[in-house]
Amino acid sequence: MEKRFQPYSRLAAIVFLSIGCLWVLRPFLPAILFACAITISSWPLHLRLLARMKQRETLAAAVMTVSLILVIILPLALVTWNVADNAGQFYRGLRDALHAGQLAPPDWLRQIPVVGETLDAYLRGLIGNRQQLIALAKRYMEPARHILLGGGIVLGSGVAQVSLAAFVSFFLYRDGLTLLRALAVGMEKIMGEHAVAVADTVSRTVRGVMYGLLGTALAQAAVAAVGFLIAGVPAVALLAVATFLFSLVPVGPPLIWGGAAFWLFSQGSTGWGVFMLIWGVFLISGVDNVVKPVLISRGSSLPFLLVLLGVLGGVIAFGFVGLFIGPTLLAVALGLLRNWTGVHPVVAA
Repeated sequence: MEKRFQPYSRLAAIVFLSIGCLWVLRPFLPAILFACAITISSWPLHLRLLARMKQRETLAAAVMTVSLILVIILPLALVTWNVADNAGQFYRGLRDALHAGQLAPPDWLRQIPVVGETLDAYLRGLIGNRQQLIALAKRYMEPARHILLGGGIVLGSGVAQVSLAAFVSFFLYRDGLTLLRALAVGMEKIMGEHAVAVADTVSRTVRGVMYGLLGTALAQAAVAAVGFLIAGVPAVALLAVATFLFSLVPVGPPLIWGGAAFWLFSQGSTGWGVFMLIWGVFLISGVDNVVKPVLISRGSSLPFLLVLLGVLGGVIAFGFVGLFIGPTLLAVALGLLRNWTGVHPVVAA
């Protein structure tokens, strides 16, 4: 009788133990998942580096981790600091201008075709009516403060999560070969002959999604940098890094190139401001609309809708790193479902 129920008791113990481990690791789960995605995506590069360093695993892991810090964490921290600093300066300048009575619409506003004169007249009337201006400020100041505060929290938590992910990835790189052997044995015992196919599906899917997201971000940053250079916008390197990071967020890059266009208009460069708007709409955002779906769908066969839902849901569930985790998890689940059912999408010739 005891032997009959022994397998069920073992299964119950494993389930409860797994739940307990997940509960303990729950605060760090986003960073751990992100570290796993990064490690899987860059594993071929790590193997080549390991061969060049004569199988010195700790040194190779350290080099990969430092590279991750230089490529992701430092630019993210730099952009976070600059956004906070510029937001504070803008708020203080606006407050001082209101108190001094020097606030006025910019001269370039009148030069906007069709609507320029109307907007200029409306803003001058609004600024001249102090009570109406105060009422409008009270109405929108609190929502704006919440939006800026929420954005700062997301970016700040993103720096913390990516830093923790870099720390975890060091151990994944260093002990990766041992972990792979253990996972292979465990998956073979659980799934049998399907273990190899499942592992291949997971690795290909993770790499496809990560390459798609990062490839699109790099392409948008490069196109944006060219546009900023042509238009004469300052701090091109910082704005390119900001475009790279914001391209991971739906409707993120327009905040960067739109701000650059606004700056050009405020400097009296109406023509370059119009150029920046056209460049942003058709080229920078066009890259996102074309390259990202193509790269992600080719790498993981993930439908466009699931890409969008994965990004939005990932941010809600995991914060900044959910930009990567959300689409990756959905892609892995869909890939495993297709592998299990044998139903695959028809690829056009």
